[in-house]
Amino acid sequence: MDPKREPTFVDVPHPPSIPGARRRPPGFTLIEILLAVAIFGLVLVAIHSVFHVALRLRNRTVQSIEADIPLQQTLAILRRDLAGIVPPGGTFGGAVESNPSTESTLLTGAPLVQFHTAVGTLSDEAPWADIQRVAYSLAAPTNSTSEGMDLVRSVTRNLLPVSVDTIESQRLMGGIESVIFQFHDGTAWQATWDSTNEVILMPRAIMARIQRMPPGNIRTADRLPPIELVVGLLVEAAPDASATNATSSTDQDSGGNNPPQGGGGNNPPPDNGNPNQGGGGGPPPRGARS
Repeated sequence: MDPKREPTFVDVPHPPSIPGARRRPPGFTLIEILLAVAIFGLVLVAIHSVFHVALRLRNRTVQSIEADIPLQQTLAILRRDLAGIVPPGGTFGGAVESNPSTESTLLTGAPLVQFHTAVGTLSDEAPWADIQRVAYSLAAPTNSTSEGMDLVRSVTRNLLPVSVDTIESQRLMGGIESVIFQFHDGTAWQATWDSTNEVILMPRAIMARIQRMPPGNIRTADRLPPIELVVGLLVEAAPDASATNATSSTDQDSGGNNPPQGGGGNNPPPDNGNPNQGGGGGPPPRGARS
């Protein structure tokens, strides 16, 4: 074969078509399409199930976090106030007073506990010191649709008012069923405390027990566990200055009447049988007449 010769292409004739037979058009059959749609539907159902479970988990997590944030903030504020408590005594010190968590206390709006604490914020514009009077109480909810009570923190910053005390109220959290404060005197927990009537002015520790209302979709029997916060107090009340002065003056008065040692005062000298000797027991001097 000559390499310089160009190749020629020969057309190969197609085989003759069979009479009566139809040619298959290009594409998919109906069975193939239905099978593909069924597989695609199963995949979509699986994806939707996974997405729905993930979305429910996400919503539940967000609700739990949103419900837990006010509780954590309340516990942080309460722990800070109790840790910075100021014992009675002095100009800015005040007594620790509490009221039992009863229906009458809730109706009258009396504070559950009241004390002085040194957690105030100092600034150039603040006309008060860092010591302030804090009271915790339960009040009716501000939202009529919510259940339970609201825990309110009342703060009096100016402890030397000119005319009327200015009290600032702060709503901490809602949905509260009850709040109980207990005080440890070193031996046992006490339900109430009043520094003006107690022999020990300051408790050794204070415990707050917060009982929350169960959500509407939970049965009453399945109550939420109470939240307990125990804060130990490392402060001691200063002794009363008037009592200290009275004690010192009494000691001085009683000490002035005590006779000095060495035979002074009203004690008679010892008699050794010699009337001329003023209590001396030695021999008479030389040259003296007997």
